[in-house]
Amino acid sequence: MASAQMSPTGFLFILIGLAAAIVFIKCLRNRRRTQRHATLMNRPIPHAWQKYLEDNLPLYNQLPEDLKRQVEGHTQILVADLNWEGHNGLIMTDEIRVTIAGQASFLILNQKRSFPATLQSVIVYPGAYQAKSIKPTAGGLHTEGKQKVLGQSWDAGVIVLAWDNTKHSAANANDGHNLVLHEFAHQLDQASGAANGTPILRAPDRYRNWRQAMAKTYSSFLDETERGKKTVMDDYGATNPAEFFAVATETFFEKPRQLRKRRPELYHELCTYYQTDPLDWRS
Repeated sequence: MASAQMSPTGFLFILIGLAAAIVFIKCLRNRRRTQRHATLMNRPIPHAWQKYLEDNLPLYNQLPEDLKRQVEGHTQILVADLNWEGHNGLIMTDEIRVTIAGQASFLILNQKRSFPATLQSVIVYPGAYQAKSIKPTAGGLHTEGKQKVLGQSWDAGVIVLAWDNTKHSAANANDGHNLVLHEFAHQLDQASGAANGTPILRAPDRYRNWRQAMAKTYSSFLDETERGKKTVMDDYGATNPAEFFAVATETFFEKPRQLRKRRPELYHELCTYYQTDPLDWRS
């Protein structure tokens, strides 16, 4: 008995049906995610969590009430959405989650966008940890080794942080160093497909101004660091454009007055991108 064969038309209908089902499921998940986020944004934050924000984040205490509510809402969303893991004996607690999520929330104030959906996990170590490093050598070769680091942002949607430095850099809100702001800024940059110092901007016509301002200030910054001149930003920003953006983000929130004075074009672009001017609420 001959077996029945499916016609090309029938096979095509099955493919179309599968594609439609996938699109439907994705839309349903996105809708549920949006509804959940809206609920969390409007839900009062637990008192204990608010106390963590007040005790651990001096920047939070300087915010006007409307921005505090935004931080509280985004904090609850990030705590709920992300997978939080403690490594090397660190026991994950609400204080750790809220302290990290609260700082990250500053990067999405006054905006409809959040962090990219590809961001899935936050791994936290008690302190500096060993990570693989690849160093270029003569002749285009590379050597692989290990070095102690405080944080990383992986393009696979993972952020790794050292808890002791996370808490210390949050408590020192005027030194231009903030590990959480730095690594989460990398995630915003990586959402564009490559860590190149140019995140996804609000409108296509913004890219030209952004690239011009960044190229100009990055070139000037490289020149100053090579000459050993003291700059408002940490010299680590001279590593590459991606690190320049991350370091500029730290400085923008923690040393806004100095950054605006020394790098006005850069400051303007960051105000536009982050949709906030820290000088409006920094004391």
